Amino acid sequence: MGKNFHSPVARQLRDYSFVILGAAVIALAFNVLLLPNHIASGGVSGISTILHYLTGWTPAFIQWALNIPLFIAGVIFLGYQFGLKTFVGTMAVPLFVYLSQGFDPWTRESLIGALFGGVLVGIGLGIVFRGKASTGGTDVIAQILHKYTHLSLGVCVALIDGTVVVLAMIAFDIESGLFALIGLFATSKTIDLVQVGLDQSKTVLIISEHEEAIREAILFQIGRGITRLEAKGGYTDDEKQILLCVIQQRGFQKLKEVIKEMDPDAFVIVMSASEVMGEGFNR
Repeated sequence: MGKNFHSPVARQLRDYSFVILGAAVIALAFNVLLLPNHIASGGVSGISTILHYLTGWTPAFIQWALNIPLFIAGVIFLGYQFGLKTFVGTMAVPLFVYLSQGFDPWTRESLIGALFGGVLVGIGLGIVFRGKASTGGTDVIAQILHKYTHLSLGVCVALIDGTVVVLAMIAFDIESGLFALIGLFATSKTIDLVQVGLDQSKTVLIISEHEEAIREAILFQIGRGITRLEAKGGYTDDEKQILLCVIQQRGFQKLKEVIKEMDPDAFVIVMSASEVMGEGFNR
């Protein structure tokens, strides 16, 4: 059974399931939280929100009308590496928007709509990304700008979403644009949580005169692996060893206590590790 679960067909089915589920979550957030509160938090969905209130056009049709040519542009200019799964995501979001358009709004409070709408969109996008796909849309424009202007992808995405937010301020009012920014922030943070999880890990670098005692304590008291790195003191030019340990958040406090017990004067650097892969880490 385990072997079948990891077969290419099973992986493809899982990925497409993620894409469909994520698209449904995004569409739900759009119809019950974002659209009723005039929150155009970037992307094609934000453009469809603006055009819907200016023209009365159905948001799902607007999204299809924009997504299809953008996907074609992506194929032409980028060779579109995401392929069929991204095409499914591009088409599925407007489909679910259309199917859920009759749902009653969950709130008429713009701040609540922006926060929880942003969170739900982030959950949906995170699920789609786990399916190794994208929902296309204005991300394609950002990637084209990135390729031909050499601006960073983050800057290009910010430019596109920022333009949509400014249009929302013009179409509605400045307050609506500010709520849209809140929604964008909530979305970006939630995507990180879905991709990485709540239990982020720490990368710990330890420089100590008692490195052997600390190494043994980490190995046998905490049960974590450790790596020795060769180094040379910048002032003394002495040969040193740096201990490198990656540990989950829940075990970090114990690690600090062990280091302090073995060497209160140890020089310790702690960094967040957003994602850790490798056999044995999650043992």
